[in-house]
Order: sequence, then structure tokens, then C-alpha cells
Amino acid sequence: MREKAQILDGPGISRALTRIAHEVLERNKGTDGVVLVGLRSRGIELARRLGRKIKEIDGVEVPVGALDVTLYRDDLGKVGVQPVVRKTEIPFTVDEKKVVLVDDVLYTGRTIRAAMDSLMDLGRPRLIQLAVLVDRGHRELPVRADYVGKNVPTSQQEQVQVLLEEDDGVDRVVILEPEPSASARRAAEGRER
Repeated sequence: MREKAQILDGPGISRALTRIAHEVLERNKGTDGVVLVGLRSRGIELARRLGRKIKEIDGVEVPVGALDVTLYRDDLGKVGVQPVVRKTEIPFTVDEKKVVLVDDVLYTGRTIRAAMDSLMDLGRPRLIQLAVLVDRGHRELPVRADYVGKNVPTSQQEQVQVLLEEDDGVDRVVILEPEPSASARRAAEGRER
């Protein structure tokens, strides 16, 4: 895969999270009962950042947890013989809470379905909302984000890659496209002559 375009840089990611923080506070009429649950892996860092933004705006620290949905995925057999299962760390009850699931990219909706199944095994939330940095479309399940940093139309062959300072040393979101085949490159070179 090669980079096709950058769709968000560091300041763009920060602005998107600030806007989402304001929307979360407005929709929930403050922070009462609100908890953030980030999906492994980049959703966790985004949830932490979102929590910091909410504290800057409202002065209240919102609990943040981490959820691993590996064993709840419907494509577990395709992931590999030994999928990597990481720890779910939710140091608070989700019972009767307004849970905001946080993820980096919303695509087919299957990861979010797995997250909701996993979350329901931990308790009975009052409601579940979804915040994503990027919604790229191509849904296979009836899942819609409540809060979206950026809507980005993509083709099925493209990928959206979120890079975060905490994990990757840089904040940016890029679209990746497949490398052209050797025959396609030769054909393109022939047209340029």
C-alpha cells in the first residue's frame, strides 16, 4: 500500500476531538453518568485525549476505560490461529452509565457490534453512543456514529490509517491505496511517452 492523501494532521485531529468533546457534553447535558471506553488499540488513546478535552471544557474528569473485542469478533477464524488478546481495563461499572465507545475508524460496523456485545457482558449501560475520528463508509451492519471527526469517502480497496503520537510518534490520518501492478505501471509509462 502507498499513501494517497493525508486527510488530517495533528492540529486537525485536535480540532476534531475538541468538537466531539463539545458535542458529547451538549448531547448528554454535561458529564453526569458519562464514561469513555476506547477500543484497542488507537481508540484508547483517542478516548484519553477526548477525556482531557472534556476536562478542559467542563472541569470534570470523565472515567476512561479500554476494551479489547478480539474474542467477540465474527471474523476470528480469519484473524489467525492464535489471535492476540489484550486486556480489557474498565475500572468502573458500566451499569446505568452513558457509555461513549471511542474508535479511530468506522468501516463495516463489525468491530462496533463486537464492542457492544463485549460491553453488555460487563453490565447494562443506560445507553451506548459511538464517537469515531473517521467514518469511511461501506457499512455492512446498521451502525451509525453519534460523533464523527471527519467523514471520508473511500473505495473498498483503500485503507484509512490513523497514526497517533503515543503509538507512532506522529499525529496524522492518511488514505492508503494499493500499489499499481507492474503491468499497470508499464501501461502508464507507455501513455506518458
